[in-house]
Amino acid sequence: MDDNFGGLDASQRAAFEHIRNLVMDMVPEAEEGTSYGMVALKYKQKPLLAFLAAKHHLSVFPFSSLVIDAVRPAHRVRVVEGDRSVHVATPLPDEVVRDIVRHRIEEIVGAAR
Repeated sequence: MDDNFGGLDASQRAAFEHIRNLVMDMVPEAEEGTSYGMVALKYKQKPLLAFLAAKHHLSVFPFSSLVIDAVRPAHRVRVVEGDRSVHVATPLPDEVVRDIVRHRIEEIVGAAR
């Protein structure tokens, strides 16, 4: 995944690496890869969280409108509905990342039952 972050400026790279490290601490069995052409982490072969850097913001994709709906009221994050992403001008607080990951894992595990 480090290679995929190589083209980012230092602050974008640091933000994404921090999020990746948080996720890997929570879900050590997550695998690095791509999904929908984005750098992603996968859990149980399902996309868990993806990253995309745009000119004026960073986006984190949990691949689920249900996860976004669950996280939005508690954390007041800016969400763009059409692409199921969380856009951030500054790094997401750790508790938001953890909450997104917890909800997405619950969703993936629930779908597997």
